[in-house]
Amino acid sequence: MPETSGSTGPTGRTPETDVIDFRAAEQLLAARDPRGAVKLLDGVIGTHPENTAARLLRARAFFAAAQLRPAELEFTIVLEREPDNAFAHFALARTYERRGCPDQARRHFRLAAALDPNPEYLQQARFDS
Repeated sequence: MPETSGSTGPTGRTPETDVIDFRAAEQLLAARDPRGAVKLLDGVIGTHPENTAARLLRARAFFAAAQLRPAELEFTIVLEREPDNAFAHFALARTYERRGCPDQARRHFRLAAALDPNPEYLQQARFDS
């Protein structure tokens, strides 16, 4: 049975709580507190594991906190659900780059540039090499 506004799920969280936590996590990430953002997003994703936006935000927070393996996992999950997400390809490429995996990084930089001709994506794709 779908939850209605104000009702609590099995975790005791309401839909409003999840929205508030998601928005607060965005603010924490913008304020350079990625670990705080991850803590809030853990609850949101625990309740809504299918929420791609929350996973993408958590991936960004993991990356900002230099937690590269968890960032890689979250970006990969996002791309399994949204293979045409140019930003997720680009961010996964940056993650591989920071981990010292240039071949994997190049592949995702190129996929990002192919999906979106953003100048930053095109520069990183290095199609001329």
